[in-house]
Amino acid sequence: MVKHIILWTLKDELSAAEKEEVKKGIKEGLEGLAGKIPGMVDIKVNINGLASSNADLMLDSTFESEEALKGYATHPEHVAVADGKVRPYTKIRSCLDFEI
Repeated sequence: MVKHIILWTLKDELSAAEKEEVKKGIKEGLEGLAGKIPGMVDIKVNINGLASSNADLMLDSTFESEEALKGYATHPEHVAVADGKVRPYTKIRSCLDFEI
């Protein structure tokens, strides 16, 4: 099994209200991929970080294998969410993939 963890920081020019809407859209879009990506075991997006956080939201996903993670990266439904709901609004992306 493989964990795929992403932390994003949203762009500074977004207002607080815009950031809340963007975070909801990212959560809805990514969690909506559950059951659609071969080899994906679980996917959750946390949008409610504490004030002590230095990132705005986190993706916590699990895949059957590294090959399944690679398939997710290029899967058309994932790419559509990433291009439409994530990349236009994020300034920093940090990723950690590891075996569990």
